[in-house]
This record gives sequence, C-alpha cells and structure tokens, in this order.
Amino acid sequence: VQLQASGGGLVQAGGSLRLSCAASGRTFGTYAWFRQAPGKEREFVAAIRSSDRNTNYAASVKGRFTISRDNAKSTVYLQMNSLGVEDTAVYYCAAASQTWIIGAMPRSNSYNYWGQGTEVTVSS
Repeated sequence: VQLQASGGGLVQAGGSLRLSCAASGRTFGTYAWFRQAPGKEREFVAAIRSSDRNTNYAASVKGRFTISRDNAKSTVYLQMNSLGVEDTAVYYCAAASQTWIIGAMPRSNSYNYWGQGTEVTVSS
C-alpha cells in the first residue's frame, strides 16, 4: 500500500493549488488531508468517505478547500482556493481501512496509512 502526494509548490496569497494523493494497492474507507506548519502540530484539514463521499472540513479551510475522490484513478484531491500565508505547511494525505463517522474523521489516529507529504508555501 502506498500513498503518493503531489501538487505542492509556491503560490501567492489569494491563489489556488490542487493537491493529489494517488493510492495504490487497495480502496480505503476514508481518506483525509492533514497539514503541519513549521513549529506547529499536525492538524486536520479535510476528509472524505469512499462509500457516500460525505466530507468533513476544518473550520479554518471550510468554504475555501474542497476534497474529492476519483475512484477510477484511485486518487484523492484537495482543491485549495483563496490561499493565505496561514496555509503554508507540509500537507499529508492519509487513508483508513474503516469508513469513519464524521466525528472520527479529524483524528490522526483514525488513519492507518500516510503519504510522504507535499510542501505548500504561500507568499504574501
């Protein structure tokens, strides 16, 4: 099982980026994105359930970020719009065998598998 994250880069404030996470080996019940800014703890960003595509977002990104999944490509995306400097972080994709309830989605220990991270830098 491998999760390969990509799509990070340098963008100006107000810009957009789309992150991708290609999952090989199997289909998971729940996928998520987390991020870790310099000097801070890893935090939840967004999650999606494979079965019904229900989603959950952190309050800080709701309305700006969209998580989606392309089953045919076994890929999860994070569309990030209206980026601000506070979004600068290394973004990690994660996957869980379980189909989690909404309340469990933000917990990092809900996820069995993690990608290597892709760096997003937003300049002012």
